[in-house]
Amino acid sequence: MCFGQFLTEEDASTAERLAHQKPVQMQVGVVIHAAASPLKGIKCSVPMPMEWPEQQVKVIQEESSPQVRRVSYEMIGDSVKRMVMQIPFVGPGETAQVLVTLECMRHHIVAPKDTDQYAIPTRKQLTPALRKYLGPSPFIETKHSKIRKQAKEFTKNDDSAWSQVESMYDWVRNHVTYKNGPQKGAYKALKEKEGDCEELTALFVAFCRVNGIPARTVWIPGHCYPEFYLVDAQGEGQWFPCQAAGTRAFGSMPEYRPILQKGDNFRIPEKSGRQCYVSQQLKIADVPGGSNPKIEWVEKILSN
Repeated sequence: MCFGQFLTEEDASTAERLAHQKPVQMQVGVVIHAAASPLKGIKCSVPMPMEWPEQQVKVIQEESSPQVRRVSYEMIGDSVKRMVMQIPFVGPGETAQVLVTLECMRHHIVAPKDTDQYAIPTRKQLTPALRKYLGPSPFIETKHSKIRKQAKEFTKNDDSAWSQVESMYDWVRNHVTYKNGPQKGAYKALKEKEGDCEELTALFVAFCRVNGIPARTVWIPGHCYPEFYLVDAQGEGQWFPCQAAGTRAFGSMPEYRPILQKGDNFRIPEKSGRQCYVSQQLKIADVPGGSNPKIEWVEKILSN
C-alpha cells in the first residue's frame, strides 16, 4: 500500500534536484490503556507522513487490536494526511491500539547551479494554493510593523531574487541566537534575538511573505525548516528548502528524517482556531465515575 499524492508542476520540478536516497522506517499510531472503568466512543487521529517529490511512502505493516472498528485516512488541506481511528468500546483493564509501520524513502535536495534565472512570482503566477503561503499564520506575524520594516530592508539593493532571499536567510541566522525553548513566534524572535528552529523558521518565512515570496514550514521529527518558492526563466515554480537552525544549507536539504507535514496554517474540526501544526487528537465519551485512561501516542523512527 502506498500513500500517493497528485504532485503539482512546482513539486514535480523539484524532483530534478534530488540526490542521495535512504529508506527510513517509522511507526505511528496510538495505544490506549483502560484503567478500572471502561472507555466508550473513542475517536482519535494521528498525522501521517505523505508523499512529496523528495519522499515516497509505503505501508510495511498495519496492526489493530480487536476493539478497533474502523481506520481511515483523510487530508487536511493539501499538505497533511492523517489516520482517523474509531474505537466503540474498551473494557476495564484492556488495551486497544493501532500501529502502522511505514517506509519513507527520503532524498536529499541539492541547490540549483544557475540561481540568477529565478524570480519572485508575479500576481498571475500565484495560484490559490500558493497565495495561502503569503499571509499570516499562527506564530508568523506578517502584519506586525516591526517585521514588515525589517523585511523591506532586504529589497533596497538591486539584487536577484535568489540573493534577496539568501540575505534574509543569512540575516536571521546571524541575528537570532539559537536557544531551545517554548514556541513564541516570529515577532519575539525578532525582538528578543533568540529562539529555536521554530522561531528561526517563522521569522524567515515572515520576511519572505512580506516581500511577496511564498514560504512555508516543513515539519520533521524533532525539527522544522522553511521552504521558499521562486519561478525560473520558463515561468515554472519550484520550492527550495533551507536549514534555518543548524548547519548552513540554502536551497538544499541534506536531511533523511521523514517529512511529517508541510505548512503552518491549518483548520481542523477538533479545534476552534487555526493551528500551525496538525497534532494528535483524542475524544472519549464521558462515562460517569470513569477513571482516566493512559494514552501513548506513537511517532518514532525505527531505523535510519
